[in-house]
Amino acid sequence: MDHPEPSTHARLASERYGGVEVPRALAANDVVAVMLNHRSVRAYLADRLSEGTLETLVAAAQSAPTSSNMQAWSVVAVQDEERRARLAELSARQDFIRKAPLFLCWIADLSRLQRVGEAIGTRFEGLDYLESFMVALADAAFAAQNAVVAAASLGLGTVYVGSLRNRPDDVAAVLELPPNAVAVFGLCVGYADPAVPTAIKPRLPQSVVLHRETYDVGAEPAGIRHYDGALDGFTARTGQARTTWTVRMLNRVGRAGNLGGRDRMSEVLRALGLGLR
Repeated sequence: MDHPEPSTHARLASERYGGVEVPRALAANDVVAVMLNHRSVRAYLADRLSEGTLETLVAAAQSAPTSSNMQAWSVVAVQDEERRARLAELSARQDFIRKAPLFLCWIADLSRLQRVGEAIGTRFEGLDYLESFMVALADAAFAAQNAVVAAASLGLGTVYVGSLRNRPDDVAAVLELPPNAVAVFGLCVGYADPAVPTAIKPRLPQSVVLHRETYDVGAEPAGIRHYDGALDGFTARTGQARTTWTVRMLNRVGRAGNLGGRDRMSEVLRALGLGLR
């Protein structure tokens, strides 16, 4: 495994933590560098992806761990412009979905296991329980993140789209999903437009998220205060409306109405055939 220049690795780590409590003992190699360099890309060139790119991303996704080898996920690759436009409309009208050459819809998919049971004349009762949906959701997330890392290694930009869950029943209709399957998030993939700069967004310091042996919140207040300052500085440097993480979280989950329609998720999941017992 090649090793990046220490100065490059240190710079990436500093940007990832906004210069706050930067870990000093991080191992350096190309894979870690690709991960530390992650940034969301919302502006894409019109260039088509190279032949075999989609299949490569799916192969990487299928190399992710999967609970009990259930492989309880699927992905719908959407390249048709009209369908991408419809999905953009359903996802808070985010236009970059329409402009990205590839939009991947990741599916928590229990329908395949349901069909396997039907094929052998057995009803898989375990699919009716919340645990099975949690497995499908986790499997889809593991797979998608593998695809994100693979895409970055190929020089591609990506951005996750959680707003695909705003209207999951309508999305299911657009994708013609069977019962017992739901699109849990989307992923834009394409070549980043170099005319639109991107930046590494700082994350919470490790003192807030890393607990050793037992859960300890002692360092959390100071860590969040420092992070509020780092994120405020990041938004100022990147020309965004200045804000702190605390204020962002207030706006995101302070009220149920801020969930953008996702407050009815359990109702919609049941309507799509998923059991949550």
